[in-house]
Amino acid sequence: MNDTTNIAVIGSGFAGLSAAAYLAKAGYQVDVIEKNAVTGGRARQLTTDNGYMFDMGPSWYWMPEVFEKFFADFGCKPADFYELQQLDPGFTVVFGKNDVLVIPADFDALCRLFESIETGSAAQLKAFLAEAAYKYKTGMDKLVYKPGLSLTEFLDWDLFKGVFKLQVFTAFSKHVRGFFKNPKLIALMEFPVLFLGAMPRDTPALYSLMNYAGLQLGTWYPKGGFGKVIDAMQQVCASQGVKFKTGTAVTAIRVDKNRVSAVVTGDDSKAYDGVIAAADYHHVEEKLLEPRFRNYKEAYWDKRVMAPSSLIFYLGVTCKIDRLDHHTLFFDADLEQHAVEIYKEPQWPSKPLFYVCCPSKSDDAVAPPGHENLFILMPLAPGINDDDTLRAKYFDLIMDRLEDFTGIAIRKQLDYKKSYCVNDFMADYNSYKGNAYGLANTLMQTANLKPSISNRRVNNLFYAGQLTVPGPGVPPSIISGKVSARQLINYINQNK
Repeated sequence: MNDTTNIAVIGSGFAGLSAAAYLAKAGYQVDVIEKNAVTGGRARQLTTDNGYMFDMGPSWYWMPEVFEKFFADFGCKPADFYELQQLDPGFTVVFGKNDVLVIPADFDALCRLFESIETGSAAQLKAFLAEAAYKYKTGMDKLVYKPGLSLTEFLDWDLFKGVFKLQVFTAFSKHVRGFFKNPKLIALMEFPVLFLGAMPRDTPALYSLMNYAGLQLGTWYPKGGFGKVIDAMQQVCASQGVKFKTGTAVTAIRVDKNRVSAVVTGDDSKAYDGVIAAADYHHVEEKLLEPRFRNYKEAYWDKRVMAPSSLIFYLGVTCKIDRLDHHTLFFDADLEQHAVEIYKEPQWPSKPLFYVCCPSKSDDAVAPPGHENLFILMPLAPGINDDDTLRAKYFDLIMDRLEDFTGIAIRKQLDYKKSYCVNDFMADYNSYKGNAYGLANTLMQTANLKPSISNRRVNNLFYAGQLTVPGPGVPPSIISGKVSARQLINYINQNK
């Protein structure tokens, strides 16, 4: 291996750290360039002077084997870096003040819960999850590690045999309703799709694999928060020789003879033999590349279906809140209406669903003794108007419902409050339209129909992250970094 092969990775979220680790393991000198002061991208942490530590983004640790596989590739395991705890209950769904579904970690208990709500649904749940397990195994073994550059990637006998069982062309909503009739069970099964970025009727039933991940593989929590996972991946990178440049914004990617020649940061320019762009795909194309080197025009991006943005509140509360679990989903409003107001008729929602994460239920380190740490998230249409007046209005709207449910005047117990919304996603991550999760997983934006992982005009430039394959979410982003790194390694090896 040529020790002088220099690679730049732009962005230090999960995809960027993953790509950097694999590239360095292959023997290249890798620089990770991050515009923010700290690494982690959306998984950065916010630490306050009065003793709170907030995960700013991801809070659901699903698909633990993806993390295990990443660390195993470098001769280690998650337990070498952080303690993983399975949550029980996995999560709770609130339909009303006295109407709550507590989702147990134990599968037999979950079956009993389903049966208590709808006769015969325990057997239906087992059948549903058996199908979902097939999709999960096939998806994880056969689909997600493909770069999506050619249809020949799918000339696989196992995939061909199972194409109908994968249900790529069946709507998720129709699939769920084929098994369950009770609206609570339907809402429970459909909730992961809201975070995949499309209405259930527009999402392929393939994504019931998410139900398998959440209900059968379990919901986990890394003690110390998701920042511990970022720290662990950064340690892996460092052990491979990766160098980090934080607080450094890339201003241009220079191209010569259809190859990246240099990356420009401020007044500095450095030559590189290849680039992984793990920053926002649209930003890289529109702001860092000349028009003739872009994969897509602005009109293409404007037609994409984006996953939601979010209105987030980070709250420090000076008392304990007994009625909240680690993950609590408030479905005491119409899911369909909120989804319409995100995807079909973009507007601030009339009666929003929202999610509350209270990691202090599982981790004494994230809040002072006797206090709670609350992360409140409301899905919101991307690209929508965002200002302090609207944030304040929705804070009160959400808190009215949360206080009614918990029986605690939380607003009077606050000793920390910070909001985060569309404008912040754009400012901090150059996020297209302020999206929080990337590209929606609709049929027309699945696999090869996502923005290409490869720049078609710049031979040594590849993309990684939530706007390309395999899609949004922490595990897919880790996989995306590996896939894009492999493409760049292949290119370099073929062009020595």
